[in-house]
Amino acid sequence: MNIKGFRRMLFGEKMPDNDDPQYKERYERDVDAGRKFAKATRIDRAAAKVQGFANAHRTLFLVLVFGFVIGTFAWNIYRLTVVYRHQPAGRTATEIQDSVLRQRYKVLQEGEIRENKNRGNEPQ
Repeated sequence: MNIKGFRRMLFGEKMPDNDDPQYKERYERDVDAGRKFAKATRIDRAAAKVQGFANAHRTLFLVLVFGFVIGTFAWNIYRLTVVYRHQPAGRTATEIQDSVLRQRYKVLQEGEIRENKNRGNEPQ
């Protein structure tokens, strides 16, 4: 990759002027593709229904939206406290790892001692 490639990757493409015909064509193609996708998946109809409900019942819509957000935060805090309370007290991950390493080292030493005895060598 050359210098221009890195520069383009880091800084992106230059934003053309709004009067630039190439930009206008690209924008219209992107908008048209988005509209086709929304129409094919019927997202446009769902959005229109939600917007109509929001316009007709403003307070209820705001209560529902903010209630959902506050409920989600409350559920996350609840789950964090449940997980925190169920952690075994006293042993951290580092302590567990150290004990496993000590056990493996001890087993290796015992095996080495047995091999030396079988060979008739003195332990070191």
